[in-house]
Amino acid sequence: MSDTASRFVVSADWLQQRLADPAIRILDASFYLPAHKRDAEAEYAAGHIPGAIRFDQDRIADHSTPLPHMVPTPEAFAEEVGRLGISDRHIIVVYDGIGLFASPRVWWLFRIMGAKNVFVLDGGLDGWKAEGRPLTTALPDFAPETFHASLDASRVVDFETMRRIVDTHAMQIADARGPGRFNGTEPEPRAGMRSGHMPGAVNLPSGVFADKGRFKSLPELERIVTGAGIDLSKPVVTTCGSGITAAIITLALESLGHGDNKLYDGSWTEWGARPDTAVTTGKVMDKE
Repeated sequence: MSDTASRFVVSADWLQQRLADPAIRILDASFYLPAHKRDAEAEYAAGHIPGAIRFDQDRIADHSTPLPHMVPTPEAFAEEVGRLGISDRHIIVVYDGIGLFASPRVWWLFRIMGAKNVFVLDGGLDGWKAEGRPLTTALPDFAPETFHASLDASRVVDFETMRRIVDTHAMQIADARGPGRFNGTEPEPRAGMRSGHMPGAVNLPSGVFADKGRFKSLPELERIVTGAGIDLSKPVVTTCGSGITAAIITLALESLGHGDNKLYDGSWTEWGARPDTAVTTGKVMDKE
């Protein structure tokens, strides 16, 4: 891999050469918004990367809350992924259909649960298909494994912690939603929810980190992040609509060697729905 590429991203060539490696587990973590007009389950059934396990982010989640795809308990996570044939010793490669949309969330989830070797497939399934690489409709049949989950709760921000961060400016806040939703000029996709952003947040739309589903180089990532006003020497909390694309910013930060970051799991689905939270609208002025 290039020394200007993220150490957490692998190429399609790299993965295709290792499809038969028993040490690797490939996860299809595709997830789409209604605007995408795509069906992750139907696409997986129609053809996926050989050996890929379907990872449903809404199923492997905390179901004690109405909020979507929240981080599950380590015990529940270990049981679910172990049943799929995934251990914490495997090399885990995650992809999604678009290329860089939902896969970083699963990359982040496995890492905070204790897995050491977790990567994102550059270009995703769309890129894999465009290059004519092998696909299958066969379902993988791995024997159950033991996943030793150890949740690093310090990397996950809950509502009360997020409120303190906003009130005290203890961390920089990076929001991955699009500019219209961030500025309050476009409605949220969830009915009845305010648009806008948390006071003090900066906008880092998730789409700026990739070009046709491929993660940008480290110099480009640094220009994007610092250009938005993020100081890489200070802590950052990432957020988005529901905790999925916030992990794209997390992936960029970690790729740049920034380890002092957390992800607000409830994100705007939680913050924007509450009547007692501060919401700012309008464009944030660029920092000098």
